[in-house]
Amino acid sequence: MVNAGDGAGSHPTQTLLDLFTMRQAKGSLDNLNITLVGDLKYGRTVHSLAQALTKFGMNITLVAPESLRMPQDIIDHLESNGCHPRTETYLEDAIGDADVLYVTRIQRERFPDPSEYQKVAGIYRVDKNLLQNAKPDMIVMHPLPRVTEISSEVDSTPHAKYFQQAANGVPVRMALLNAIMGGEL
Repeated sequence: MVNAGDGAGSHPTQTLLDLFTMRQAKGSLDNLNITLVGDLKYGRTVHSLAQALTKFGMNITLVAPESLRMPQDIIDHLESNGCHPRTETYLEDAIGDADVLYVTRIQRERFPDPSEYQKVAGIYRVDKNLLQNAKPDMIVMHPLPRVTEISSEVDSTPHAKYFQQAANGVPVRMALLNAIMGGEL
């Protein structure tokens, strides 16, 4: 069975194209510093990706407000696989170490209480000013669609890989379907 996503739980095909994009941009998946930022509680893309990252010895930093921290079962899985993620509240405290900045939107539709959403909406924003503190070869990824969490001024920087990431979804999913149907890779 192939799972392309299950609500707020996981999104494994997105993880495959995310890993492909990282390898394409960085040359290797081994020992990278990955910072996951945004809605880590409800974000199914970061749930799946965090679990996959443990297979490559990556260092993970989790950046979210208290109300949107990564669920404990995901943290437990990471730790049982030898990954001990660092937790931060402020993106500015994590940007300098990141090889990959994986940004997610705060998902209004996942909040049972609209007032809770309003408390965290727009809390993180990646812009050129923030990127001044990043490594020159750090990449910014996002599963899209974005709202306000990445300024459009970032689109023209060498850091921006989210459009390539989206484009990579086609060949990665084609390869997966081909493999499932018994084709050659």
